[in-house]
Amino acid sequence: MKQMIKNTLILAAITLIAGVLLGFVFEITKEPIAKAKEAAKKEAYQKVMADANEFDSKEYEDFIYKDGIVIDEVVEAKKDDALKGYVITVTTNNGYGGAIQIAVGISSETSQVKGVEVLSISETAGLGMNAQKEEFRSQYVDKEISGSGYVVTKNGAQTPAEIDAISGATITSKAVTDAVNMAVAYYHLELGGGANE
Repeated sequence: MKQMIKNTLILAAITLIAGVLLGFVFEITKEPIAKAKEAAKKEAYQKVMADANEFDSKEYEDFIYKDGIVIDEVVEAKKDDALKGYVITVTTNNGYGGAIQIAVGISSETSQVKGVEVLSISETAGLGMNAQKEEFRSQYVDKEISGSGYVVTKNGAQTPAEIDAISGATITSKAVTDAVNMAVAYYHLELGGGANE
């Protein structure tokens, strides 16, 4: 009985010490991790709106949440105080492995997507993770899109609106495409992009 009490006390002490140490490590690493995430986000903004040199986060109302997709943030992309477009951060919960967060740059001059960057993804390695590759993301760029937006195809893209699915990762391809479509729709409906024809 004494041995059991002793073992319990030792286990409780170890648990308490481990908890304190984990809390300490969390506090030490919290700020550097937040700074690293912010730096990665700004780098993504620059990639999707290469013409801009300033990015101002603005408060916008009426953020859309539909079918597991949400607009997280809208940033004005400017060059020397002149508005060049917007970077819209979108999270979709419809990926094969869960949430995918992307940044979409849209030109206010042409209303075209200027770039798509993946901010967060946890899809299957060698399949859905290929959504991060330039050859997939570049399919959205500089195209005149009307109607219901981009659509995923498994048969090779034949029109500007068609996005060639990643082989073996149709769910991921559709999730990213739906997120890009949400950003484009938000731009047209809320940011003065004109009516989405």
